Parts: sequence; structure tokens; C-alpha cells
Amino acid sequence: MRRTSRLHWRIWLAVLASLAVFALAVGAAWKLFGERGISAQQRALAELVAAVLPPADAPRATVQDALALWRERLQSDLALHAPDGARIAATADDLPAPVPLRPDDWLASARGPALALRLPDDRVLVARRLHGRQRTPVGLVTLLVLLALAVGAGTYPVARRLTRRLERLQASVERLGGGDLAARVDARGRDEVARLAASFNESAARIERLVQSQRALLANASHELRSPLARVRMAIEMLAEGDAPRRAEIKRELERNVAELDALIDEILLASRLDATDARAAFEEVDLAALAAEECARAEARFELAATGECTLRGDARLLRRLLRNLLDNARRHGGGAEVDVVLRAATDGFELDVCDRGPGVPAAERERIFEPFYRLAGASETAGGVGLGLALVRKIAEQHGGSAVCLPRAGGGSCFRVRLPRG
Repeated sequence: MRRTSRLHWRIWLAVLASLAVFALAVGAAWKLFGERGISAQQRALAELVAAVLPPADAPRATVQDALALWRERLQSDLALHAPDGARIAATADDLPAPVPLRPDDWLASARGPALALRLPDDRVLVARRLHGRQRTPVGLVTLLVLLALAVGAGTYPVARRLTRRLERLQASVERLGGGDLAARVDARGRDEVARLAASFNESAARIERLVQSQRALLANASHELRSPLARVRMAIEMLAEGDAPRRAEIKRELERNVAELDALIDEILLASRLDATDARAAFEEVDLAALAAEECARAEARFELAATGECTLRGDARLLRRLLRNLLDNARRHGGGAEVDVVLRAATDGFELDVCDRGPGVPAAERERIFEPFYRLAGASETAGGVGLGLALVRKIAEQHGGSAVCLPRAGGGSCFRVRLPRG
């Protein structure tokens, strides 16, 4: 039997064991404390016994014979004491003597509790059942047994339902571990098992996205690496055949292709690192206005600060610099030689950074796809430069900072890439 299939038995047996302990505790309490007061029926019994017992001035032998007779009828040991506590007669020597000040009470003895009753003539009768401690009534035992059966029958389906959900969760974990990235589990409910199932689904979805992203990145990178490698191989073969000017040209081509390979590998590694790690661990206070001004000066782009006050946020300065640099390089590459405009403005709980160009623009149907790794617009060629990961990295970096990146049309022609970044 599998371990998970035994769990519901353990839960069910634990409930039944708790009920058994409860029943034993109730029985023990009943025996020890079930009757500690003198009831009206017991006082009536005392009056009846007083009526049938010999009077106070009767000989001791007569009283002893009467106690022996009633011992058999009442199935109880009896002892009769004078008002001063002196024993007159008894059917058992170990019956306790009543306390003079408290005759109507229960007394402790070696063979169970004894009841002391004051008779109307001030004598005290001590009675103890022949079977020792009083027995728990049959009705109470029956009630406890029925209660145990009812609770046992009611708790088994609950325990089985709980463990069945855990079994389904375990099966999904095993499927995920076996390579089925689409494995999910029913997360309905509001208890701890439902929250555990929801956490598993979120983790499984993240793993699926990560693996699919890595697979797509590897497939696209393998395709993109072929072109510069082929050009490098061809240039090396032609290097030994050409004259000096030709060799100089081939050398420049080699350097350009090697630089392209280096940039491609660098962006592939950065994309993989962003997928696999959480950049928030290295976050610090970053002056976004100063960073944007530096990058715009390097790229000779026009920078406009439309925000008042400090433009600081929690982030990774290196990644934010890479985000802006990729946007500026993309705008300069596709902007048709026109000046690039960068605007930084305050937004709700954060900032908006716009990088706008005057290029041909991006068709509405492709404004989302250009953020996919290695995606190129129709008609674009590799000679235009870039490795196809720049905008994908822009979105990944923005999302790592809790923000977003979108492509918007620009009035008068061109495109405007807007990045929203929260302060914290």
C-alpha cells in the first residue's frame, strides 16, 4: 500500500483514538464523581430503612440480623452508627465511619465509595455496593459507543477527501518531475491544501514558461549564430587569396562579424540570466534622470525632463542603463537618420520613459511581436544591424522592475517606445 493511501487511515484512527480517550475519561469521571450529593430518592430510602430497621433501643443482635437481611436484598454492605459515631452493627468491618459533622456524604473506602445517610432518629447508616465502585450506567456506555460510531462514520469521508486531494497533488508533482510541464492540479477551495495546490500551479506555470523561453532562445540563437559564423568562415577562406586592399576589407568584415557574435552571445547570456534569476536582490536607489541624461549624451539624442523633484527609484542601474541603451540603438538604427527624442515624466507611483524616432513606424499588428526574441519586421534584413534581442531584453528588464514596455505610434510618423517603471 502506498504511503499516501495510508494517510487517511492514520487521520481516521487518530480521530477514533481521541474518541476512545474521551470515552474513558468520561467513564472515569462518572465513577469518581458521578454521585457526590445526596438526592431526594436517597433521603427517601433513608426514611424507608429507618422504618424497617429495629428501633434504637433494640438489642445489638437484632440490629445485626436486620442488617444481614437487608444486605442481601439491597446487595450492599451496611453499617449502623449511633449519633455519636459509635458503631452499633455492620456487615463488613472495612466500612468507613461517618464524619460526625458531615454524615450525609460519600465516604472513601478500599472497595469503592460508601454513602452515609442520617436517619430520622439521628443514627447514621453507611452503605456500599457489594460490586465495589459504582458501575457506569449501561445507557451512558451505549451513548458513548453510538457517538463513536457516528463520528467515525462522519470523519472517514472527510479524511479520505483530504488525502485524495493530496494524492492528486503528488501525482501532478510526479508528472511535472517526469517532464510533463503542463501538469496542473485542481486548486478549488480556501484551505491549506487549496493554497498549496495554487502555489504548485504557479510554480509549474513559471517553470513551463522558463523552459519554453529557454528552448525558444536556444533554437533562435542557433539559427542566428549560423549567419555570422558562415561569413567569418568565408572571410577566412578569402583572406589568403586577395591582395592587400582586399585583405584589409576582409579584416574589417571579420572584425564586424566577431563584434556581432560577441554582442549576440552577450545578449543571449543576459536574457538567460534574467529568466533564471531575480534581479531585485541587487536593487538600490537609482537616479533615473541622471542615467537617462548620460545615455542620451552618449547617443547624441535629445533629452527632455518633464518631471519635477527627484527621479529616483529602486532598481538595478546596470540593467536600466542597458534598457535605455537598447532603445536608443534601436531608434537610431531604424529612425532614418532623424534625431531621437527621449522624454522622462512622472506617472502614478513611478515614471514613464519615452524613446521616439521618425522612422517608418511599426504596423499595429506587429507592435507586440517585436518584443519577441529574434523577431524582425517584414522586409528587415540582417544588414540593418542588431541581433534581434534588444527589444526582448527591454521588456524583460522592465518586468524585472515591476514595469512594462510597449510600442506606440508617433504623431507625424515614426514609433515611440514607452517604458513604465514604479518607484519601489
